[in-house]
Amino acid sequence: MNRSCVNCLKSLVLSLNFLCWLCGAFVVAFGEFQMIHSKFASLVTSFWPIYPANTLVVTGTIVTCVCYLGMLGGMKENRCMLISFFVLLFVLMLVELAMACVFLVYSRKIDAYFEGDLMRSLDIYRQSSSENNTDIKKDFDAVQHLFRCCGVHGEADWKGDTPLSCCTEDPCNTIDPPNWPEGCLVKLRDWFAGNYVSTGAGVVTLCIIQFICLSISVPLFCHMSRSGLGYK
Repeated sequence: MNRSCVNCLKSLVLSLNFLCWLCGAFVVAFGEFQMIHSKFASLVTSFWPIYPANTLVVTGTIVTCVCYLGMLGGMKENRCMLISFFVLLFVLMLVELAMACVFLVYSRKIDAYFEGDLMRSLDIYRQSSSENNTDIKKDFDAVQHLFRCCGVHGEADWKGDTPLSCCTEDPCNTIDPPNWPEGCLVKLRDWFAGNYVSTGAGVVTLCIIQFICLSISVPLFCHMSRSGLGYK
């Protein structure tokens, strides 16, 4: 195999690694977008360790670092860096598959955590003064306004101290305002379940792309190594 063929194969490997890096960067950006626009993190604290936005940011960051190692090793034709890249990418794929399984299974167990967290947040809201626990209050008001719901199971959860965010009118300036009849538990639970399923599906898709890159890159690397050209 002459040098021109090696360069062509090298370009293909670099292109595949760049595709992986690009996917990782997109995952980080999407996770950051979710973190910025999410209004529910302070209400459902049991989900924080595997909160979809947090998981996307961590996973995407690791993917970009690993794929950058592959691109750098390909450009420098460094065998040690490429072998490290292949090993790390393989381990990362296994971790991603395990994470996807956790997300897909965890989506069915949300009910056990949601009700307790939301009731705790509602009690904190009711018992706090106007200056305390502002994050929980803002998040709960945002949830009720966005999902057009009131309380956890319904308006009765507020025990007569219903906030303006439950009002169906905008602006709400009546003495006895009408409130949304539905509670937020079902609506917020369904929203989280949908996010867990989509996050799990996204992780599986990223893992498939990485597997394609790995399955093509490794044979090319081995072939070029046997040829004695490049990757000394």
